[in-house]
Amino acid sequence: MTLNTKRDGSSLTVLLSGELNTLTAPELSALLDNELKDVDDLTLDFTECDYVSSAGIRVLLATFKQMKAAKGAMCLANVGENFMDVLKNTGLDAVFDMK
Repeated sequence: MTLNTKRDGSSLTVLLSGELNTLTAPELSALLDNELKDVDDLTLDFTECDYVSSAGIRVLLATFKQMKAAKGAMCLANVGENFMDVLKNTGLDAVFDMK
């Protein structure tokens, strides 16, 4: 997986490329731990992400909780059909903001 970040003031966008799975979820978690300081608006862009496992979803939920506790916003952008089906089946589509 490749992670590219773009920061604009207190907004951060992370473009995920490849698969967010058991092996790569810790990489995203570490990046977010380092980058979320002073971030009020986080966008995770899944345009180039082929697959998201339960380990990836756990990172997304933990990040969502962290952003909510800090009174920040988080959204998932360009979510593919398969990942959207998983979010809908688990009810997480109602939890995450989507672009």
